Amino acid sequence: MGEIRFNRLGFGAESVAYQEAWDEQRRVHAARFADEVPDTCLLLEHPPVYTAGRRTEDSERPLDGTPVVDVDRGGKITWHGPGQLVGYPIQKLPRPVDVVAHVRRLEEALIRTCADFGLETTRVEGRSGVWVLGDPLESRPALGGLSLDFDPRLEDEEFDARLNGPEYAPSNAGQRREDRKVAAIGIRVAKGVTMHGFALNVNPDNTWFDRIVPCGIRDAGVTSIAHEMGRDITIADVLPVAERHLRDVLENAELKPREVEKPTDQAEKAAEEPAEPAGPAERALA
Repeated sequence: MGEIRFNRLGFGAESVAYQEAWDEQRRVHAARFADEVPDTCLLLEHPPVYTAGRRTEDSERPLDGTPVVDVDRGGKITWHGPGQLVGYPIQKLPRPVDVVAHVRRLEEALIRTCADFGLETTRVEGRSGVWVLGDPLESRPALGGLSLDFDPRLEDEEFDARLNGPEYAPSNAGQRREDRKVAAIGIRVAKGVTMHGFALNVNPDNTWFDRIVPCGIRDAGVTSIAHEMGRDITIADVLPVAERHLRDVLENAELKPREVEKPTDQAEKAAEEPAEPAGPAERALA
């Protein structure tokens, strides 16, 4: 893979409004599709904003009517804001596009970044992003101080963690010794070119996540590098480290098209039958 260009759009007092960054993504996406620019990664910080991917449900949005920006990426609802490093890699991938491989590369770069600050992170099967693992279920304190045979967040249809205070708040997952996400990933691939990307929690106020069901996951929470390490770590500290690992992983990746399985006899028969027209050339994941 060729060289990737990094564009630092704005941080701190110069943080970039979400709509402005989204417009810039679309501009660079069109230019990359036309081969007018090289692969480009936008790096920035946003003012506080909730964004909802296409699979977001009403029951996962803020209860207080806080505005939410609905976007065209994969995944569900999340928060962006001060203390969070956001990256939007805009890359042209070989077709058929391997979306999962792209997500895994982003995860790898962020896992390496966290490791450089002494934080051990990993992937969780079936859940994208970068995670700090909690204790085994049998070793965790009982939710609400009660010995229950079930987690009400998952088993009780009428239970809403957003209404039940700090004991169930996503920002307190570490106190409950649960799995907690330190970096979220949500992407879109249109015309073979990626958009959107990752959000790495460096030192944000994680209570912003308590108003929503982050990424639609009810039995885990959120954390940050600074919180886990118990010391002051800033965007300025993490930015060059993340950029170095993103460059190393993305530039040295051996990009391959997604493998397409040979059709079985039944699949060949189905392929001969009339089908509805295909939708837009895009893929989404979170």
